[in-house]
Amino acid sequence: MRLHLCGVRGSTPAPGAEFTRVGGHTSCVAIAHDADEYPRLLLDAGTGLRNVTALLGDAPFEGSMLLGHLHWDHTQGLPFFAAADRPDGRVCVHLPVAAGAPDDALSGLMAPPFFPISVAGLRGEWSFYPLDEGWFDVEGFSVLAREIPHRGGRTFGFRVSDGQRSIAYLSDHGPIALGAGPDGWGPYHEAAMELAEGVDLLLHDAQFTAAELAARPHFGHSAVDYAVRLAERGDVGRLLLFHHDPSRTDDEVDALVAACAGAVVDVGAAREGDIICWDAVT
Repeated sequence: MRLHLCGVRGSTPAPGAEFTRVGGHTSCVAIAHDADEYPRLLLDAGTGLRNVTALLGDAPFEGSMLLGHLHWDHTQGLPFFAAADRPDGRVCVHLPVAAGAPDDALSGLMAPPFFPISVAGLRGEWSFYPLDEGWFDVEGFSVLAREIPHRGGRTFGFRVSDGQRSIAYLSDHGPIALGAGPDGWGPYHEAAMELAEGVDLLLHDAQFTAAELAARPHFGHSAVDYAVRLAERGDVGRLLLFHHDPSRTDDEVDALVAACAGAVVDVGAAREGDIICWDAVT
């Protein structure tokens, strides 16, 4: 398994010189099998989705996409996904829906007067499937989807395995909605533990410091401290702080990582452009 971190920012893109090392594009992770040249599974479709087109060069995207929820920072890349919006593109989109056809859930995001191209106007072969809890197979990977608390609609975290390595992805996670928990940052609830326990790599919402979470408990996000404790409790191989606040500069992200030096788990920051190959990060 190989991961390409195409977008690691939360809420809105973050342009500017102070954000170039960590990156300013919103959530998108591309996953490839070791033997494959190109990724076949995408987690979320934020503005980082444009970087997937760059990865593919002249090749079309042929694979699947899992949308954890439908907020703008996780879907805004869809109409700009040039590698799929072409006659030879093929995309299977799995997304949470409350009712109706799955593609109807995206129609409000992509329709005049808000956007000139509708979902039906995308070129290539696009198919849409409702996402629910449980295990399923997609593009040669085993995936567990679990619903996790986050403000403003059904939200899922994912566990992805290729049979040798496993990763967990909880990009937007507000556990404090379930109560204070043992540390005041929210409980280490069953769904989060099932997703994270024993994985080689955990990508977890780290939008807030503990002080920021105390001031904004209902924004639907996690404190860095919670992510670290969850990783420790789950005996995770490595934690990458993800969904960085759009105002968090490169130096401030580095400081958050440095403050985790005493953690039992190895903690780093997700950075746009990183490739996770297990033996190294390039």
